[in-house]
Amino acid sequence: MIGKREIFNKMKEKVLGSSPDSGKGKSKMKKHVTHGYHLVKGKAGHPMEDYVVAQFKQVDENELGLFAIFDGHLSHEIPDFLRTHLFENILNEPNFWQDPESAVRRAYCITDTTILEKAVDLGKGGSTAVTAILINCEKLVVANVGDSRAVICKNGVAKQLSVDHEPSSEREHIEGRGGFVSNFPGDVPRVDGQLAVARAFGDKSLKMHLSSEPHVVMETIDDDTEFIILASDGLWKVMSNQDAADAIKNIKDARSAARHLTEEALARNSSDDISCVVVKFN
Repeated sequence: MIGKREIFNKMKEKVLGSSPDSGKGKSKMKKHVTHGYHLVKGKAGHPMEDYVVAQFKQVDENELGLFAIFDGHLSHEIPDFLRTHLFENILNEPNFWQDPESAVRRAYCITDTTILEKAVDLGKGGSTAVTAILINCEKLVVANVGDSRAVICKNGVAKQLSVDHEPSSEREHIEGRGGFVSNFPGDVPRVDGQLAVARAFGDKSLKMHLSSEPHVVMETIDDDTEFIILASDGLWKVMSNQDAADAIKNIKDARSAARHLTEEALARNSSDDISCVVVKFN
């Protein structure tokens, strides 16, 4: 039975169109490949610091699905800058089509350098990122810095494609750069007692002790692939990869799936900004 809130939301969408915090789209190459996204602001008093990219783009004879979550910390300017520029830098790499993994690595580095050079305009703080490029609905290139995460589901089994860059797991690298990892103040390991991720864009004051080198992985999209989830840590703090996959396995509409995940995270008392992108393959 459809609830009153769902009926109201559907009516509102018909009148106003897709709201800024929710949207959907589909591939022109393969009509059954669709995407949807949904964002919810957390309980903190600062402006929303999560930004999303979710679109299909035609490039000559190829189609690219461009999907990303950018989760800012002490900044909404930097994730907004990433939303505008990171994919542009990746696709401008001359060897993107021949070696997308190397192209993504270089573009991440170039983008971080630009952010640091523009620190006066973009301000302090930084951003995590997880990006996924779907090439002709057949090949997936996933990259990330920080703890925003990408998960793929095949035959009902969730598999994490990104790496959570936690200070405790990169302590040796951080200390080798002259930094330190401490649980004080607070209750989680932080770089120099400040930042709870070991890799990020920006963070000029901590950059000597941080990395912006992304983890990059290639994945083949086959007949067993059901969907991909990209989300900020506002979701993953309260849901496991398999929890998230199980929660949307029977929801056909990608935007409804993304919205359901954010609502489930809120029901589990997540207080952070929550952003989610779902790409469905069947």
